[in-house]
Amino acid sequence: MSLWTAVIAAGLLSWLTKFAGYLVPQRWLSGPLVARIVAYLPVALLAALVAVQTFDVGGRVALDPRAAGLLAAVLALALRAPFLLVIVVAAATAAGLRALGFS
Repeated sequence: MSLWTAVIAAGLLSWLTKFAGYLVPQRWLSGPLVARIVAYLPVALLAALVAVQTFDVGGRVALDPRAAGLLAAVLALALRAPFLLVIVVAAATAAGLRALGFS
């Protein structure tokens, strides 16, 4: 499969997925269970993305400075630090550990 075939197939699949959303009856989407699922879906997807980007190294789980940066960010959030400071603390923790030779 060539690159352009993959790009066109992905675009077509994306369009078909969006079009399928118009075909779902409104009464299916207005239930309380669907509303609860939709409310938590972005949080679950973001948590999965953070976990994969933090702990995955070539298909295996690894604890490295990224995990320490995540822990520092969680602690800063628990202390109700502003979000920009949380990011700086996480980055500084990971960079500091890398500078000390942890990798």
